[in-house]
Amino acid sequence: MSAVRVVALVEGHVQGVGYRWFVRGTATARGLAGSATNLPDGRVEVVLEGPADDVRAVLAELSGPRAPGAVAGVQQRDDVVQGVPGFTVG
Repeated sequence: MSAVRVVALVEGHVQGVGYRWFVRGTATARGLAGSATNLPDGRVEVVLEGPADDVRAVLAELSGPRAPGAVAGVQQRDDVVQGVPGFTVG
């Protein structure tokens, strides 16, 4: 299965509640690479890269019932696969 890369911007009360670590655990459990980074405007930027089915599954979790905080919305866009290793939290 070919790899995809998606960038998602998560809005709501998602900083200071363990959200980035939740994303990291969910993504790494599926073997995905990428990052979860707090943005100055209060959103979290999530980058996911790997098999399309796994990326879609993690995207669904971003606003699912297990997500900490209070997600108000998720905007996502496809991006060019970069082949990054691992998952970072910033």
